[in-house]
Amino acid sequence: MDNSIFQVYEDEIQSLEEEIELLAEKYEDSQQESTFFSDEEILMSISSYQTEIKGHEFPSNLKAELETLETDLSFLMKFTGIQFTNHSKKTVEKTRNRTVQKHRLSGNCHSLSFQLDFQLLEMQNKENVSVVITDLSIRMESGENSDVSKFVERAEECGNLLTFFRSFSSYAEWYEHRRCTFRHFKAKYPEIVTLPEGLLGDHIVLRNPNTPGFELMIVWKIHMDEEGVTIPVLDLLTKVPEKGLEQKMATIENAPSHFRSVLLLLGIEAAIDNLIKVVGSEK
Repeated sequence: MDNSIFQVYEDEIQSLEEEIELLAEKYEDSQQESTFFSDEEILMSISSYQTEIKGHEFPSNLKAELETLETDLSFLMKFTGIQFTNHSKKTVEKTRNRTVQKHRLSGNCHSLSFQLDFQLLEMQNKENVSVVITDLSIRMESGENSDVSKFVERAEECGNLLTFFRSFSSYAEWYEHRRCTFRHFKAKYPEIVTLPEGLLGDHIVLRNPNTPGFELMIVWKIHMDEEGVTIPVLDLLTKVPEKGLEQKMATIENAPSHFRSVLLLLGIEAAIDNLIKVVGSEK
């Protein structure tokens, strides 16, 4: 065969090798860059990908595995209330035995939003692979709750994402429950119930239009201890005018202790509803 033909083949092979090397470099660069995806972008990408692969056949076990993963994810989102909306990562160091990536993860749990920034350090040897979270920074909605601020500080120091999400899910669930409860009673008893700080506040005020100056305040705090355990704490405060209710002072003074007893017997919603009815019946 003519040497010129061999030369053509060699040139073609060299060209292909250069193209493969270029594509590999582009892929590596894409892995190094941060990428942000919104829900709309994800849906558009999925739609485009589905169009491209239409007509191709996939193994039935792969389809079953994908469906199982989707079902599990849906269950976890409903069970915890946590939904991730954005995620980005950037590889800042990569060697044979060590990889360091920066991650940013944001989302919401019920009506509260959060954002996490952290580094993921992966170290590999012949026996195993270890992964460590460092430089954890947490931003979340919690109002002026000092308990939550202290818990977040401890979570950042320990770098324990599992503990954070478990406690945050419980806190957000109580936060949403309080908000919905306040909204319910404001709609049910609009002339008696007022929300000085709106639905996001931690208290409601009960007033009887026929008894000027007299009011009851239900304070609903959400306490979080050092271990991240969330506990609702409710109390009743009274405001009595100087004149006009002298005969009922003993009853009013005992109202907070009675309210706490009813809480234990009937639960939060029933106890609040019972108290509102008592306030509304006063003349």
